[in-house]
Amino acid sequence: MAYKASQIQMSYELARILPQTDDNFKLYEDFKKRFGEDGNVMVIAIESDKIYQLPVFNQWYDLTKSVKSIEGIKNVVSNANLFEIVRNDSLMRFDFKPIIAQRPSTQAEVDSIRKKIETFPFYRGFVYSTEGNAHLMAITFDQAKLNSKGRITITREIEAEARAFGQKNGIEMHFSGMPFIRTNFISKVTAEMIKFMFLAFLVTIGILFLFFRSIRTALFTALLVMISVVWSVGIIVLLGYKITILLGLIPPLIIVIGIPNTIFLVNKYQEEFQKHGDKMRALSVAVEKIAKTTFLANVTTSIGFFVFYFTGSPLLLEFGLVSAICIMATWAVSLILISILLSYSAPPSAKNVRHLENKYITSFLTFVNTLVHTRRTALYTFIGVLVVISVFGMAKLRAIGYIVDDLPQNDPIYADLKFIEKHFHGVVPFEVVIDTKKENGVLNPQILNKIKVMQREFAKYKEFTNPISVVEAIKFVYQGYRGGDEKYYQLPGALELQKLANYAGSVKGKENLFASFIDSTKQYTRISFQCADAGTVRIKELADALQPKIDTIFNYDKDARQWLSKEAQVEAKVTGNGVVFMKGNNYLLKNLVESTALAIVLVCVVMATQFFDVRMILISTLPSIIPLIITAGVMGYLGIPLKPTTTLVFSIAFGISSDGTIYFLTKYKDEIVNRGMTVSQAITETIMYTGISMFYTGIILFFGFGIFVASNFKGTVFLGTLVSITLLMGMISNLVLLPAFLMTLDKRKPLLKS
Repeated sequence: MAYKASQIQMSYELARILPQTDDNFKLYEDFKKRFGEDGNVMVIAIESDKIYQLPVFNQWYDLTKSVKSIEGIKNVVSNANLFEIVRNDSLMRFDFKPIIAQRPSTQAEVDSIRKKIETFPFYRGFVYSTEGNAHLMAITFDQAKLNSKGRITITREIEAEARAFGQKNGIEMHFSGMPFIRTNFISKVTAEMIKFMFLAFLVTIGILFLFFRSIRTALFTALLVMISVVWSVGIIVLLGYKITILLGLIPPLIIVIGIPNTIFLVNKYQEEFQKHGDKMRALSVAVEKIAKTTFLANVTTSIGFFVFYFTGSPLLLEFGLVSAICIMATWAVSLILISILLSYSAPPSAKNVRHLENKYITSFLTFVNTLVHTRRTALYTFIGVLVVISVFGMAKLRAIGYIVDDLPQNDPIYADLKFIEKHFHGVVPFEVVIDTKKENGVLNPQILNKIKVMQREFAKYKEFTNPISVVEAIKFVYQGYRGGDEKYYQLPGALELQKLANYAGSVKGKENLFASFIDSTKQYTRISFQCADAGTVRIKELADALQPKIDTIFNYDKDARQWLSKEAQVEAKVTGNGVVFMKGNNYLLKNLVESTALAIVLVCVVMATQFFDVRMILISTLPSIIPLIITAGVMGYLGIPLKPTTTLVFSIAFGISSDGTIYFLTKYKDEIVNRGMTVSQAITETIMYTGISMFYTGIILFFGFGIFVASNFKGTVFLGTLVSITLLMGMISNLVLLPAFLMTLDKRKPLLKS
């Protein structure tokens, strides 16, 4: 496993959320095969009046050339390397003439360049803002480098050179674009996985030592933790997966989740040893009693994760499958390893077992026992009121996600994105892909006019940049055809289009400028917009509003007041990074709700195999469900949105909370069936003995998941905080509410019989 773990790789691709059978996924994959990756542009933006000062402009010019020379960079566009189109009547072609033939040597040259650039609407809002004081450099990555580790080196090199330019000229540099955002995300994921493994190890082992006051137990657990982490990473490699933002959480999660197995085994072993002083007999009884209980508990925990496998989302499928396997593997390793180590160790000393009679924990458990026996009505009333209040809080929940949602607002990536949105609207790709169903159909004047009308519709929404499309290219060419006058930046009529067609040689040597916007058969084309990171709710509103308008523009005959025949219709669909992210986010939310419901059903099935009584299944489920309701209410009142990371909380917390239910009920059943105790006696015995292990486990899980509040990702912070709170409530619920239910219902009809 260590050998396989050494081969672990990071995933540099866009998170695969939608299942491969989804129509939106298929559309986007077809789009990328035809036109290439849409999220392959990194941008550098500045706001300065000094850009057109000769020394500064020349350094910007040098930076543009330097970035272009970096291996893995396909193209760079800035106001230092633009071109104009000049009509060449003698050769019946258009010449693509650089606006800057060479590095300028005088301020007059720079002033002339600025004046020339500002005559081309094609560049306005693209390389410079409409108000003119912000400027942008767009850097296109080579497809082969985009999804490889080399992207990190390239991004860092670009960033270093750009910051050197900014520092030399006193200009603040802003970086964004999907390659930059994704590179920084995955770098943070790598750093956080290491940080959380260290924190999880430190916190859990430290708390364990405080409870048991035994270096030996802490060292045994440390060995178990190290083996479990190595196995978890090895399993990821064995299954052919790479580290994603979710898979990166598994090693520290396994550390936290694996510890309770040790706690219950050691506590039972020490409890038995106190009775008769025979080490091997105590160990034998402990393994016999605890193995089945911890097995069932780990099964319910793994169910909480494994249900993600059924979402169909590759991202969650991988997370669910690896987590479930790792949890059961950790159970097996802990049971075998800890048992072996205990068998070789000296018997527990008086100091080692003193924690079993800790006066503070004993006082707490005595209070719980009294509450369960004498204050059940007040307890039910309090819980009922709390649930009602939580239900009202749940009504306030809203589902929304952002591309940079997980980053705090003071993070430079977030701040830079907002700067670029302010001056250039955004960097999130929003595409319209058109299939005309005919060869050369894109250049049909009717289709071109419809694209122009569609672009006007998009212009009504402030979230979008100016489009880049074949229509904008033709407008640019026509401006050159008419001598460069800005007023001719327009889509010409059919006759003028025919004249332009006579200059077909204009694209020779410049095919790469058009290949990513129109295919070789000229049947397919794309209209590219950049969109603000407006959130999944707004993106959905935009997509839902624009798609019907697009359909109407291309396929509805206003004169005849009817839709075109199916054969005559053009297929025009919205897609792109932004749309796929929104669709994926909504898909996850829908399926995660179903996953939580499935987890509840499967855990009930597990309970049914142990307790053949409908009431016992109900009793065993409610203490784990109520904390979920309260957590959802807290989220609603605090304005924490439902998104993939926060929705994970419910099925994970339910699976882990069910562990406590199993520990309690197994002990309770043993006391009644095997020792012949009354319900009241069995409840007291279970609270006082199993309660110690449940308390230890609850505290370790609380602080273990609590380490995630140290994350740089808000989603991970929410995940850790909410799971910690839910599990703490789950522990209290299993210690208080579960025995109260047993006391109440068993008076009416015995729940368990020998």
